[in-house]
Amino acid sequence: MRKQANGAFLHKGAAKVRELVADLFVSLDGFAAGANEAPFFGYFGDELGAWIQQELALPQTIIMGRVTYEALTEFAPTAPDPMSLRLAELPKLVFSSGLQEPLVWRNAQLSRTRAEDEIRTLKAQEGTRLRTIGSIRLVRSLIKDGLIDRLRLMVFPLVLGREGREPIFAEFARTPMKLLGSRRLDARVLLLEYAP
Repeated sequence: MRKQANGAFLHKGAAKVRELVADLFVSLDGFAAGANEAPFFGYFGDELGAWIQQELALPQTIIMGRVTYEALTEFAPTAPDPMSLRLAELPKLVFSSGLQEPLVWRNAQLSRTRAEDEIRTLKAQEGTRLRTIGSIRLVRSLIKDGLIDRLRLMVFPLVLGREGREPIFAEFARTPMKLLGSRRLDARVLLLEYAP
């Protein structure tokens, strides 16, 4: 038995299953966006920036749905900042029945198959970790099918109330979670890590 980088143990001779990590940025009352909100809800800081860069530096395949893909392609494919350049380098798998090929973002592949089926196949193969950023409906569906290994919530210190958009958990079934860890960034943003 040997220990992996994520702390889990792998039995000798066992096939390593690819991990799927889902990252969501949310307000205290569970919204992913608000009316006329600044990026990161206006709470970007040095530690949050370092965490984002550290996570992007890891080998991974980014998984996303159409809405997240279209939101990111408004700026990321041509932006010169390090985060956008790294996102352009990474392989990306986009699930959509409405998008057309060729996709404008470099290293992005379009899939029209059922996301749950393709993710299950990818998880059984050797390769880098799989990671969603945003893509709320996709994450909800993958949690329902038991395919998410870690759910990471970056919780920002504000309540959006009536200005909240994109409620994260509004259509979730009752889903128990196990807290794996927590971390405070920039003395105001809380990273909570769960295993469904």
